[in-house]
Amino acid sequence: MAIKIILLVIFFAVMIGIGIYSKRHAKDVDGFVLGGRSAGAWLTAFAFGTSYFSAVIFVGYAGQFGWRFGLASTWIGIGNALLGSLLAWVVLGRRTRIMTQHLDSKTMPDFFGLRYKSPTMRTVASMIVFIFLIPYTASLFNGLSRLFTMAFPGIDYSVCVIAMAVFTGIYVVIGGYMATAINDFIQGIIMIFGIVAVIIAVLNGQGGFTEAVAKLSETSTQTAAGTTFNGAFTSFFGPDPIFLLVVVILTSLGTWGLPQMVNKFYAIKNEDAIKKGTIISTVFAVIVAGGCYFLGGFGRLFADGIEYQKDRVTPVYDSIVPKMLENLPDIMIGVVLVLVLSASMSTLSSLVLTSSSSLTLDLIAPAMKGKLTDKKKMLTMRVFIVFFIVISAIIAVVQAKSNVVFIAQLMGVSWGALAGAFIAPFLYGLFWKKTTKASCWVSFAMGVTLSVVQLIKSLTGFSFGIEILDGFIFKTSLHSGAIAMIIGLIIVPLISLITPKMKKEDVDQMFSCYSQDNVVNVTKALGK
Repeated sequence: MAIKIILLVIFFAVMIGIGIYSKRHAKDVDGFVLGGRSAGAWLTAFAFGTSYFSAVIFVGYAGQFGWRFGLASTWIGIGNALLGSLLAWVVLGRRTRIMTQHLDSKTMPDFFGLRYKSPTMRTVASMIVFIFLIPYTASLFNGLSRLFTMAFPGIDYSVCVIAMAVFTGIYVVIGGYMATAINDFIQGIIMIFGIVAVIIAVLNGQGGFTEAVAKLSETSTQTAAGTTFNGAFTSFFGPDPIFLLVVVILTSLGTWGLPQMVNKFYAIKNEDAIKKGTIISTVFAVIVAGGCYFLGGFGRLFADGIEYQKDRVTPVYDSIVPKMLENLPDIMIGVVLVLVLSASMSTLSSLVLTSSSSLTLDLIAPAMKGKLTDKKKMLTMRVFIVFFIVISAIIAVVQAKSNVVFIAQLMGVSWGALAGAFIAPFLYGLFWKKTTKASCWVSFAMGVTLSVVQLIKSLTGFSFGIEILDGFIFKTSLHSGAIAMIIGLIIVPLISLITPKMKKEDVDQMFSCYSQDNVVNVTKALGK
């Protein structure tokens, strides 16, 4: 117990110290929200990665998809690294940094409002962010509940929630984006070494990697057609390759449309930081995401000790990873707790900063019609940071004590709603001059509608009676979210071809930022 408490005290003390140190960067709105657009490669890359992977991944998704797919769940981590990190940086990084600075945009809703000349679009986008980020934020606490109970038996889980909320609130309120970025860097290092250490410890407990794989290969399952599949959980693509692909698409492509992820590109310092950040972020994702899902792939070796739902067949997925870890030495339990706290606090800080800045700059400030000074904007953002953290903590405690299932379901819907609504308008807005306002409205409506319908269907058990709807599109929130993103990427260019275009001179002025001459040293670009 003493070891665990000492590790936590050191961890929280460092977080607060960094918040105080970063106060000097948060003297104006640009510094508070974007760190003055001066974050280097390592800070930006780790901020991107730690915002991506939280306790939801480590405890929830790793347990759930490791159980469903076995070792093939590692493909999810690889997809997160290649599609969600590498390709996101290559495609979005430079253009996002250039155009958002050209437009003087500080948030994703603000980008929509300026890029498409629509204050209404900015307001609606900020409301979507506000509505769907709160349950997402609350869900970050959920992954902690079982691990905290395992590490500190007899101590109320609410203590952990309150401590995490208080310390996160302090360093974000004091230091803003830069405090978040520096803490993300430290938390990211903890996550890298932590996940490697945990994998080694768990596999050693099963007799080593080869022995663990041999045991897992003896487990069989049945396909939808009723055929017995021997060795399914050690096969290349697992027992359900189609669903595996759906999970890869949602958890990887989704980062392209999430405001808390894309916002990291706004703050990149320079070209060199983009190139280095691309590599660093990808390697981070391979280790952390690949490691989490790889570890979860061995979950069935602990089938006898986990909890099951009422049908005695379906496991309580959140109980799988904690069960895998409960017999580790105390020092390793402490490392795991700090690992999950790091993953959760880094994502929490990013989400509350995104929510508060969007609500303040895109909804309240325009409504006040210029009456909010820079100082008042910063005060308002700080108030909303506290508000978001308090609300999220309350929801998390209520969910843990009363087992209100819909909150956990709403988290899954949140990712699909945000990414489904925003990914196409943002991507095409950066690259294609002919993207129209009408096509963006359709994408907003479709992404939110599909996600809300999915939530209603999950809560009520409602059935459409149509196989394509019940059996695929609305089968799970993962299906509906992935489909919303793909449909958005298809319909936005199609609708843009038949709807009124923006004024040519306005669009040309926006895209002029890409054609500006920039003289560089010959080591950066070869001469004629």
